[in-house]
Amino acid sequence: MKSDSQLQRDVLDELAWEPSIDHADIGVAVTDGVVTLSGFVKSYPQKMAAEKATRRVAGVKALAEEIKVRFASDPKTADHEIAKRILDMFSWNVSIPDDKIAVKVEHGWVTLSGTVDWYYQSDEARKVAGKVNGVIGVSNLIELHTLPTSGDVKDRIVAAIKRNADLDAASVTVFTDGGKVTLGGKVRAWNERQIAERAAWAAPGVTKVEDNIVVV
Repeated sequence: MKSDSQLQRDVLDELAWEPSIDHADIGVAVTDGVVTLSGFVKSYPQKMAAEKATRRVAGVKALAEEIKVRFASDPKTADHEIAKRILDMFSWNVSIPDDKIAVKVEHGWVTLSGTVDWYYQSDEARKVAGKVNGVIGVSNLIELHTLPTSGDVKDRIVAAIKRNADLDAASVTVFTDGGKVTLGGKVRAWNERQIAERAAWAAPGVTKVEDNIVVV
């Protein structure tokens, strides 16, 4: 008697062997000899062909057929299609080091992992992935690589704040502890608070920013 894993492999092989079926989007699960087909095909005849191909595999006790017909004009929302679309968008975006980020998609939920040098790279990857059709959520597990820095991180952030004409540098305090930066003080508007936070994130080696600036 075949094991479920062997039967699954046989069904997958038979679907791949059948020339009338585009099997790329068909999933196969087996439990106690009962085969469940899921996923998508491009036409009703392909759906019927997949069912016939499965039934002729020795060892199949029963078939649960959950394949849906999806036409070429329908949105491409299979997990592997979503993953490919995300990777393509990463490769087109100069802000994202696509060779350092791994993408996993499960039932429309995207998980990003890997290590990048800058926070904005991680944030941009999260935003881009979230815009892809079919994505229902994004878990951003991308880590920041602590880079060796020349000079003091605090001095770099203060200098960046002073260079910005829209922000009174004297009203913002900066405290650093390793890669963590804590901002404090008072500003006149939300955009000034955001300017200070962006300046902190832009400093090499910063892995976390705690923004305690108060808008008055």
